[in-house]
Amino acid sequence: MEHKTLSQLQTIADVEPLSTYPIMTRQQRIERWAELLEQSPERRLRALTGTEYLKREARDAARGEGSPITVAFEDPLLRALGLKDDTYGEAKRFFELSDGELHDIVCSCHVGTTFRGQWAAARVRRSIGGNRLLKWLRERMWH
Repeated sequence: MEHKTLSQLQTIADVEPLSTYPIMTRQQRIERWAELLEQSPERRLRALTGTEYLKREARDAARGEGSPITVAFEDPLLRALGLKDDTYGEAKRFFELSDGELHDIVCSCHVGTTFRGQWAAARVRRSIGGNRLLKWLRERMWH
């Protein structure tokens, strides 16, 4: 095997870094989302309705214009890191949240049809920590 330096390889091939953005942990992605929501604390956001009653396919496809998930999707960094759209299922996948955690952030049963960005930011941050026993019990109730 012949070894070449990066500068030698660049003379014979287009060499690009794997990513121009740092890889972020789950906690860092969630923190970024909370920070984005805090940038407009009075912004009125739309809640998703009845996520706990939807079948999995419908729940995963659920979205709402102007939801907290939309705020995340508007961010070029989160999109570059792999956030594909502003659906419930994509937010669940990208932020590595359970149904219960995401329900607490986006569902209308907690706040009605609209709520402020600062409230959403607090809910997003709560998904990082919180009571592990309550999280475990809530997950058992979802299944």
